[in-house]
Amino acid sequence: MGVPFEALIPYGIMLAMFGVTGAGLSKIRHMQNGGKRARHSVDQWDRVMMDRDRRLTGYLRGQTDSPSAPAGFELNNPWRLEKRII
Repeated sequence: MGVPFEALIPYGIMLAMFGVTGAGLSKIRHMQNGGKRARHSVDQWDRVMMDRDRRLTGYLRGQTDSPSAPAGFELNNPWRLEKRII
């Protein structure tokens, strides 16, 4: 006796929903990375450069070919300092 096709419909629906959510998450990650592929094996140097790029362009994965920094970048210090106790 074979399996009726009605028993396969819920499995098809579940497979379709997993596929839709997987594709949606992949697209959201792609959009969050500025249209670029995800980075792997990011070390401390890469994190520092990504922070610098974010401060220069406003995007974590953004890069610029301008030889001069934008206005206001000289005041954009990545170092977080404690307030002095006087």
